[in-house]
Amino acid sequence: MTASRRSRSSLNEQKLRLVKPRWAFGLTFVGAVLVAGGIFYGLVVLLDFQEIDSTAKLDAKTLFDLVKLSFGVVAGAGALVALVVAYRRQRVDEAGAHREATRLHAERFSQAVDKLGSDSPAVRLGGVHALAGLADDAPTQDLRQTCIDVLCAYLRLPFSPDPGDLPDPLPDGSSPTEERRDTHQDKTDRYHALREVRHTILRLIGDHYRIPRGTHRSWQGCNLDLTRVTIDGDMNFCGATFSGGIVSFHGATFSDGKVPFTRATFSGGEVSFADATFSGGEVSFSGAVFSDGEVSFHAATFSGAEVYFTTATLSGSEVSFSGAVFSHGTVDFGAATFSGGRVYFRAVFSGGLVNISDATFTGSEVYLGGSTFSGGEVYFSGAVFSGGTVNFSSATGSTPAELLAAIGAPVPATVTLPPAWLPPVR
Repeated sequence: MTASRRSRSSLNEQKLRLVKPRWAFGLTFVGAVLVAGGIFYGLVVLLDFQEIDSTAKLDAKTLFDLVKLSFGVVAGAGALVALVVAYRRQRVDEAGAHREATRLHAERFSQAVDKLGSDSPAVRLGGVHALAGLADDAPTQDLRQTCIDVLCAYLRLPFSPDPGDLPDPLPDGSSPTEERRDTHQDKTDRYHALREVRHTILRLIGDHYRIPRGTHRSWQGCNLDLTRVTIDGDMNFCGATFSGGIVSFHGATFSDGKVPFTRATFSGGEVSFADATFSGGEVSFSGAVFSDGEVSFHAATFSGAEVYFTTATLSGSEVSFSGAVFSHGTVDFGAATFSGGRVYFRAVFSGGLVNISDATFTGSEVYLGGSTFSGGEVYFSGAVFSGGTVNFSSATGSTPAELLAAIGAPVPATVTLPPAWLPPVR
């Protein structure tokens, strides 16, 4: 469903919520009668009337009181009618204001999208900020999501690679001409300018996800699709909360810069780093809390970046590294706490450094069965196995360093090792 259709549907729902006049007047009249009857009955009980004297004559004072009472009833009914009319007018005005806000949003949205398609990087940069501002001020959540979708779609568009340095001499042995140098410089300048546009979007997304949910300008809870995006700059998610919606870094490439998820909270929804490639830069989940929802690193490749899960707490989420390949770089789980939920590591450890030293396994179901330890360095020194289950069944390769010392002897029932790793029986 498109954003315009959703907006029209929202307006139609507002129209339907307006009560028809005959029902409004009827309900108001019935309510007034019930209230008047209740007051009359209460006065009868309060004043302890026993009976009405049918022989009493109607004097002038009583007649005057009845006339005043009649005018009071008429005035009250008129006030009730005016109240109903005012209510309907207010609702109609609100619906009109909503339609006007939506119309203005649509106009500004079209102008911002046109800027994103400009040949000028500076104009595109203006379009980026305009769309971010529109997302902040969107009259509905659907319109905010549309703005975010467009920004993410821009990041997913193919872009020209860095032209690099112009070789001198050229492959044919000749020296580049002045015209060739100018052309190459123009390509380099344009690449850096468009790269700045992409980095600005990444920074804006990170900034908005750090704002507490429910406050103005917060994008938490919205869907974020960065599938196969190349993240070669800084993007800050420090302290962000992922508690709803779908956030996808599926197939993304982290090749440079710093992307900290430090102290972030993963408490609901779905966050996917499946098939992502961590080939450079630094990505940190230090101090992050995984307490609910699903976080997937399925088939991710750790081939050169520094990725930190130090002091992270995995207490309720389902976190999967199934099919992940650790071939280069550093992945650090030092002092992490596995106290609940499920963590799957059916992975390939073929190079680099994977540090699980001083980690505490107290309640999680951690599965490393079927993993391959064929190279690199994997350390469990100082790890504590005091609860939950840790399963290495069917794992192949050399026993990770200090694993047996950390587990102790005899091997507790909560830890399952392949036969080749079991300590010799004395």
